[in-house]
Amino acid sequence: MPRAKRGFKARRRRNRLLKWAKGFRGKRSKCHAIANESVQHAWMHMYRSRKVRKRDFRSLWIQRINAAARTLGVSYSKLIGKLGTNKIELNRKMLAEIAISDPVAFQAIVSA
Repeated sequence: MPRAKRGFKARRRRNRLLKWAKGFRGKRSKCHAIANESVQHAWMHMYRSRKVRKRDFRSLWIQRINAAARTLGVSYSKLIGKLGTNKIELNRKMLAEIAISDPVAFQAIVSA
């Protein structure tokens, strides 16, 4: 009796995994067992990095707002507090964009 080799379905599963590992260096893109581990790690890093990217951008926006506000003689925390009391609802992404692209408008926002 010949041994069962799992046939087409197993090959399709292995090839799909090797397709995900395309672009990895060396055995990580050729050998199924090593590619499987590499792909699992890559997915773990991708999942984590999607969360980290949001934190990184928020921190960048805060730094940009702080730098622009300090040139006008006010700190970031005072600016955000003042915007809250004056009911100006601009998020940090928009504030940073205004600070870079239109300094005159940013100065008007800070003085409001």
